[in-house]
Amino acid sequence: MPLPRRITDIQPPVIPILGEWIRANPGTISLGQGIVSYGPPPEVLHAVQGFGGQLADHRYGPVEGQADLLAILRDKLTAENGLSLDGRRIVVTSGGNMAFLNAVLAVTDPGDEVILPIPYYFNHEMALTMIGCRAVGVPTTAAYQLDLAALRAAITPRTRAIVTISPNNPTGAVYPEADLRAVNALCAEHGLVHITDEVYEYFTYGGASHYSPGRDPASRPHTISLFSLSKAYGFASWRIGYMVVPDELFDAVNKIQDTNLICPPLVCQAAAAAALRVGQPYCAPHVAALDVVRGEVHETLRGIADLVDAPGTDGAFYVLLRVKTALDAFTLTRRLIERHKVAVVPGSAFGVTDTCALRISFGALDRASVATGMGRLIEGLRAEVA
Repeated sequence: MPLPRRITDIQPPVIPILGEWIRANPGTISLGQGIVSYGPPPEVLHAVQGFGGQLADHRYGPVEGQADLLAILRDKLTAENGLSLDGRRIVVTSGGNMAFLNAVLAVTDPGDEVILPIPYYFNHEMALTMIGCRAVGVPTTAAYQLDLAALRAAITPRTRAIVTISPNNPTGAVYPEADLRAVNALCAEHGLVHITDEVYEYFTYGGASHYSPGRDPASRPHTISLFSLSKAYGFASWRIGYMVVPDELFDAVNKIQDTNLICPPLVCQAAAAAALRVGQPYCAPHVAALDVVRGEVHETLRGIADLVDAPGTDGAFYVLLRVKTALDAFTLTRRLIERHKVAVVPGSAFGVTDTCALRISFGALDRASVATGMGRLIEGLRAEVA
């Protein structure tokens, strides 16, 4: 049976492919998948142990999420992100990927275009292809910052949205407030939607700080803000994210989510409420520890500046290397796993096709394991590239 193009045109999911290669090479240290090395606060487990005592716990809940969780999120968004929720609605989703899919389904028709700065998050590009839209990749600067002139030049009559991710996956770049406000203004000027992915909002270092584009009062009619608990609270398997949408889009998102999900699992929402009651203070020491590892990773990479270009990481827990080689990224990645027992993610999965790029994630392992993995990576690059 022939498969539809909306499926065959999608790139194969890279993380499962890497997983197969890693399993075939026992002892491989993975600097690949974008997760954290810690789990959720103990309060989450206590909340889950207390769940299920009422019949209502086992029935469908509201499509947009439980009232108690929505109240906690309102307080968080107002206090931490500076968002006014007048004229906006919160929708709890099963992870950040569902929030993105809800957003693009709500604002596009098949054949429409959505602008993704390159490097992009691969699941964003995959989602757009799956629903019959065209992902329009727009290069960023050498430091992986937004090129505002290039974004403007990419707009066509079929453009419906511009997506930004800050702090960024896969680069670790943090976009300054002025640039994010400029994207807001560009969207307002052309009648577009600014979809802003803020999953890594707590992961900033040094003088970098996170700015939520929805904070701009003028952004309300055309900004969709996406968030997730997966990273900050060590919450990946619980699949809880949330989105903030203009009132005018709530009915559309409600239709989409009711069709796909009906409601986010209530037990996961109870766990999320418990995590958010503990709040950012739980995450802060983990981020501080990651900052130490970040410094060590960059110090190691400076030792092979003859082989790679590694722009600084101000956010998230990634570095996207540009490797000075004629090898393609997938070939180099496979050699690093099979010959040197260290895994990274090929940059081609993120839309980088003009050079051999590799994403390092230093968030998933303890400090010693990251150091060992970096040692193997350096050894491998010197053997395969030098």
